[in-house]
Order: sequence, then C-alpha cells, then structure tokens
Amino acid sequence: MRILTKEIIGKENQSAELSGWVDARRDHGKIIFIDLRDRAGVVQLVFVPSDKELYATANRLRPEWVIRIKGEIKARPEKMQNPALETGKLEIPVTAVEVLNKAETPPFPLDTDGHEIDEEIRLKYRYLDLRRDRLQRNIHLRSEFVDRIRQFLFKQEFTEIETPILTKSTPEGSRDFVVPSRLYPGKFFALPQSPQQYKQLLMVAGFERYFQIARCVRDEDLRSDRGFEHSQIDIEMSFVNREDVMALDEEMITTVVEAMGYKLKEKPFPKITYAEAMKTYGADKFDMRTEEDKKNGILAFAWVIDFPFFEKDKEGKWTFTHNPFSHPKPEHLDWLLKGERIPEILTTQYDLVCNGYETGGGSIRSHRPEILKAVFRVLGYDDKTIEEQFGHMLAAFTYGAPPHGGIAHGVERLLMILTGESYLREVQAFPQTSSGHTSVMDAPSELSKKQLDEVGLEIKKKK
Repeated sequence: MRILTKEIIGKENQSAELSGWVDARRDHGKIIFIDLRDRAGVVQLVFVPSDKELYATANRLRPEWVIRIKGEIKARPEKMQNPALETGKLEIPVTAVEVLNKAETPPFPLDTDGHEIDEEIRLKYRYLDLRRDRLQRNIHLRSEFVDRIRQFLFKQEFTEIETPILTKSTPEGSRDFVVPSRLYPGKFFALPQSPQQYKQLLMVAGFERYFQIARCVRDEDLRSDRGFEHSQIDIEMSFVNREDVMALDEEMITTVVEAMGYKLKEKPFPKITYAEAMKTYGADKFDMRTEEDKKNGILAFAWVIDFPFFEKDKEGKWTFTHNPFSHPKPEHLDWLLKGERIPEILTTQYDLVCNGYETGGGSIRSHRPEILKAVFRVLGYDDKTIEEQFGHMLAAFTYGAPPHGGIAHGVERLLMILTGESYLREVQAFPQTSSGHTSVMDAPSELSKKQLDEVGLEIKKKK
C-alpha cells in the first residue's frame, strides 16, 4: 500500500510504494536522481542503468509529472545526506515506476517563494501556485488554526450552527453583493456581510452559546488585507457582559496561538480606551512591539474599548462607528433613548488588535426593541423604514430576548499575522486579485440572454 514520504523514516531495508510529483531531476553520470514530492515532504529516488526499461522511463521524467514507484528504503551514503530534508538520510533505489500523468512545463517556477511572480499570472494558475512549499504551509496552518478554535469552543459548550447565505439586504456598513430571484422577479437576495442578525436571533432562540466559521461577502474597495470574501470566527453568548466576552475570547486566542508555538508579548492583554489609543498611537489599530519583538515573532495583542457609538459621515449625518446593533454603555443608555448628547455616547464595542492590525471586534448587543429603534432614529430613519428594514429583529426582541454579546475574528487577518504574510491572498486558497477578479475561473463574467431573461434582468451600459 502507498505510504507517505515521512513514513519511510526508521524503515530501512523495507519495501515501499510511494506516489506523488516529480519535484526535481538530477543526472549524475549514469545515475539519475529524482526528488519525489507528496503532501508530507520530499524523498530522493535512485535510478541505475542496469534495468534498461526502468532507466529509459526515468530518462523521460520531468518536473511535475505524477508517478507511482516501488523500491526498498536505504540509508544514503553519509557524504550525500541532506540535513535540510526530514528524509535526508534515506533514499529509495527504484524497482518499478509508473507514469500516472504527464505535465506541461509550468508557466512559472514552483521552487521559489513566489513573491517575484506577477499576481495575475500566479492567480490564473493558482492550482500550480499552491504547490509551492510556502503556500502549502500557509493553508495547512490555516486548517490547524481553525480546528484548534473549534475544539476550544466545543469544550466551552458552544454549538456550531450555520446561517443562511441568501439573506436580506440591510444597511450594515458595506455594499451588499446581491443575487436576483427567479421565483420573485424584481426582488433580490443579499449575500451576508456577516451573520450578525442571525446570531442574535439564535440567542432569542435559546441556544445561548453559538459559533460558526462563517463565510462573509462585502462589496468593498480592495486592499492588501481586505477581499470581497473572507471567513470569520463568529461567536455569540447570552447572559454575558462585556468583560465576560472579552475574557473568554482572550482565553481562546491565548490557548490556540500558544499551542501552535507562538509567543505573546503581554498577558493578560492590555485594555486601552479609544481616546487613549488615538492620543498615543494616532489610530485605533496599533503595534506595541519593539524591533526586538518583531525579530522574534512576538504577538502583541491588546483590547480597544469605549468607542464613540456615532460619528458624522461626509455629508454631516450621523452614522455608527461599528454597527447599529451594539448596546450603549449602561450609563449612556438614557442619552440614546432621549436622543441627547449623541457625540458623547459610548458603545460597549471592543476590538482586538495585534501587531498593527484589527483582528476582531464585537460588542454587547441591543436586546430591547426601543434601544434598536433609538439607534436608527439617530441615524435619520423614520419609523416606516425601520420597520421595513428591521421589523424581524424588533419583533424577535418582544419575545423574551436575553441580554447577549459576542465577537468575530477575521481568519485571514489572524493568519496573515501568524505567517508574517503581507497580503490576504497568501493565506487563502483561491483569492481575488487586487483588481477584483477570481482569475482561475475568469470571474466575474457575463450571463447569457437566457439567464438574464429567467431572472427578469436587462443590462444597461454605464455612461
């Protein structure tokens, strides 16, 4: 049966069957060496000319061909050992080889870190780009990180619940991606910017401790740490205050990253008010590391609290700083309900920052209809619009909604920090380019007239 390259260690003089890709080929006089790569690593294969048919096949092998081999595991001569490889003390003289598939010459080298290659070409051939060692490590690390988060939350009696991908368009801060409905011509679903409203409804439903590794989609301008779609660790709890949520979340982050071998600058995480952050760092996302910390890969987490609930937009109208579902600080609740001292109202929002990035944010939520209504009135909504947009939430809050709060972490942001990468695309399998294309599929693309007719749409050219 097939074994992996790492499984040959300690099995000298035993027979083995391996399958994988030709990683490199070297001709040393009459002997041909092939490095075979699989998901676990690389091992050196040896072909000698005594078996003419076998040797002829080895002569044809090229990088990225897919092969299956059989042979006996042997110790390498001491002078030829490769300490850079886990299997560097071993090799396999091949007794049988089968070509499972040939490969064209890749459009770019796969034995570099890939940073020197143009983004568009890398992402067009992403299935090849992902073969490089750096990206293999990043994607495996992402899987390990998410799994450890899951296991922590399960131990804390959370229930993992999926929420809808097709939902309602509501004003939550970013543009929605919309999906036309065939059954209801002229009406549209929206892809979720976050599960915010659904997780609050789950608290009304009595689940008390919910989480989800949620896919979120936002039609935002792109940058190095932001894409159209991302994953987030979405958490919500009932019967909690701000300190409860922050304490559990801090325990989760600390437990997971330390188990993965990372070091934290400070425990417990410092708590800094928004006003202090702006005064000290000039921003609410800041880096507390020294140059020595940066060299040593230290993670400097900190909480930012006491944010203003509202701010003025470019048109001079009130808007929310984070989201409209937050609960004001208890001592400011009367101001909100009366519509007074708007600039002074602080929210129960808390953000977690690390090494200059915002990695997560949450709040205690409004759980009474009059509080949510008061927020939207400050934002300039009339009662009819509030009912149309958020009537489902207001109705739910009349049926015994418990006090609740939560937090969400961007998986990609956290992985960028852990891996030291500068771009979100380096920790996603199939990201969009900086110009907003999913290159490997050539998306977005046009729809046929038949598809447009089915959903009752007509394309108008933009002026």
